[in-house]
Amino acid sequence: MSMKKKILLLTTALAVIGAAAFLFFGTSESSKDEQLPRVKVQKGTIVDKALAVGTIEPENEISVKSKVSGVVKRIFADVGTHVRAGQPLLEVKPDPTPLELAEAKRQVQLAEVDLDNLRKEKVRQESLHKNNLISAKEFEDFTKKYDEAELRLKIANEKLALMESGKVKIGETEIESIIKAPIDGYVLSRTVEVGDPVTPLTSFQEGTVLMKMANMERLLFKGTVDEIDVGKMKEGMEVEIKVGALPNDTVRGILRKIWLKAEKKDNATVFPIEILIPASKNAVLRAGYSANANIIINKKADVLTIPERVVTFRNDSAFVKIPLAGGKEEERFIKTGLSDAINVEVLSGLALGDEVLEKPVKKIE
Repeated sequence: MSMKKKILLLTTALAVIGAAAFLFFGTSESSKDEQLPRVKVQKGTIVDKALAVGTIEPENEISVKSKVSGVVKRIFADVGTHVRAGQPLLEVKPDPTPLELAEAKRQVQLAEVDLDNLRKEKVRQESLHKNNLISAKEFEDFTKKYDEAELRLKIANEKLALMESGKVKIGETEIESIIKAPIDGYVLSRTVEVGDPVTPLTSFQEGTVLMKMANMERLLFKGTVDEIDVGKMKEGMEVEIKVGALPNDTVRGILRKIWLKAEKKDNATVFPIEILIPASKNAVLRAGYSANANIIINKKADVLTIPERVVTFRNDSAFVKIPLAGGKEEERFIKTGLSDAINVEVLSGLALGDEVLEKPVKKIE
């Protein structure tokens, strides 16, 4: 091979090696720069929150029941209606069996017969007592027997009146078949329709629930929080509630109660909590709404922050990498504070506007 040809081959090889080296090192630096972007230390707000999942419910929910038996005759208030205390809700028509009605009438007749006989006897007893032919004790016993007969007739008439009309007045108490609202509030639900039978509320039975009512001015969030967060919580903390049906509204409340006993839910240990929601002017809340509550455990505003992803925690210490001139970098110790799992507070080691390197992205081979 000639000398000229050898020189040409050597020149070509050097050119290829140089190009490869340029591509290798140039790509590495470019790749390194792309994999390690920088973030600046900024001022912001850090909020440490605990998440609770639950529903919106009225603070006081009342079951409306009847004091008389029968069937539903009329309904005056439908579901969702706002009513005042004393306003009619529905009417219960007495519906006694023929045997019950006949027995009630017979009881009235028997009581009338007894009282008529005692009225005749009363004239004789008064004459005997006036002429001292019977003792005062004997006249007193008869008077008591007469008063009891009058009372039995009155009771029999009241029972018959309830069966026939559903209305009766006993002393100062009026009992009627028209069921009235016990409170100011909304009708949340109705469990009966016209014609449905009604069992009355007595000392021996719970009675049929006709409607459910609640005052919607004071609502509660009832839900559960994970056991990891419950130790950091206490009554009186502020709460931000996001309702699924109202994505653009945030409702505020106060943590009112934390249960002392945990529950098992989906193989997790949780604690029930209760959050009081004052009357909301911006959002219309309905009973049964699903919601998430963020309990504000701690909040710091206008502090230095960096993304928590750029911090390396080692041996109870925190470190970040700082870019230097010439493409170099150094690891710097920093002191961190409050974290919201996305950003972390920087107490010392960095200043506002300082740049911090992102962690290199690990490639999956």
